[in-house]
Amino acid sequence: MLFGLRCWVLLVPLLLSGCGASVSMDPLPEGATILAFGDSLTAGVGAGGEGQDYPAHLQRLSGREVVNGGVSGEQTPEGRERLPELLDEVQPQLLILLEGGNDILRSRPASEIHANLAAMIEQAQRRSIPVLLVGVPQKSLFSDSAPLYSELAEQYAVPFEGELLADLLRSPSLKADPIHLNGAGYERLAQGLLDRLQEAGAL
Repeated sequence: MLFGLRCWVLLVPLLLSGCGASVSMDPLPEGATILAFGDSLTAGVGAGGEGQDYPAHLQRLSGREVVNGGVSGEQTPEGRERLPELLDEVQPQLLILLEGGNDILRSRPASEIHANLAAMIEQAQRRSIPVLLVGVPQKSLFSDSAPLYSELAEQYAVPFEGELLADLLRSPSLKADPIHLNGAGYERLAQGLLDRLQEAGAL
């Protein structure tokens, strides 16, 4: 029993580091631009009005420009093709990557989602743009983020927020429908991402 406890104590820090919990970021300058990239959760479907999507909330909270690069209904193959041009156009100092929910809903193989998101992370890293990866829940009820997200965070040593979205989607008062947040939910998402960026040293 004691041996098992010792192994668990040693394993926890490794698990945390693998999930991007210990990855630090350089501070973003005052005039930095953040690109929020993803699908309808980034576009703000369900928010209930202009300026209620999470990038708009994050811009107000962080004091940095946050460009909303969300496209409703997009899957990772389309995102993989769309991202390079947008990175070159916006030239952000940070990429927040929250994509894959539509792939999961349509039962795309995890290996394909992993490969597409990996390509997006690599596209940013080739341009020396740091990435904050946000995990998307699995399709089952009350699920946590799909394991592929923590695997990507470990593979590319990027900061990772793996619990926030799943926690918010478990709260009926924060949802506009079964898969989208409402305005209050997007505000909570923005606050949680701000907290994660502050923990990593970016803000």
